[in-house]
Amino acid sequence: MRKARIEGFLFLIAFGLTIPAANWLIGNAGTVCVPTGPCLIPVAPNIMAPSGVLMVGLALVLRDMVQRRLGVTWGVIAVLMGTAISAFLAPPSLVLASVLAFMVSEFTDLAVYTPLQKRGLVLAVLASGMAGLVVDSVLFLSIAFGSLDFLAGQIIGKAWMVLLSLPLMHWLRQYDEKRGLGAAT
Repeated sequence: MRKARIEGFLFLIAFGLTIPAANWLIGNAGTVCVPTGPCLIPVAPNIMAPSGVLMVGLALVLRDMVQRRLGVTWGVIAVLMGTAISAFLAPPSLVLASVLAFMVSEFTDLAVYTPLQKRGLVLAVLASGMAGLVVDSVLFLSIAFGSLDFLAGQIIGKAWMVLLSLPLMHWLRQYDEKRGLGAAT
């Protein structure tokens, strides 16, 4: 049990680090960096997205892992902590969009993950991640730019991270079963 709590706090730290990482990536890493805009990466043929979308997708998965190890209360604390970090790090012109998109998408993730985790970790992470990333993308683009022109790239980029995490979630579920652990909620 102690090891699971330590793992939970490591997931919490990693979750918190995805926010500054996303902000750094957007301004510094990509195959193309727009002079007065974000750095972009290809997420599908002929579809580009800001490089930070990768960290947003990962944040959704890590919040689920915080909840799995520490319980729903810590999942909520993670969302509130992440919202504060997002508000602090977002450029002034994007604070409202960043904060609302982050908070609502992470709470959407929590709302979907919580009942589904009893049916299976992989299903819960997949469904909650997809719900969260769609909400995040729609809210952020609508509030920040008043347009959904870049929705496909946002969704695809975030979905890659959720999908890439699924084999690890399968392994984690098996590992937890061997240790007699289940969901912490």
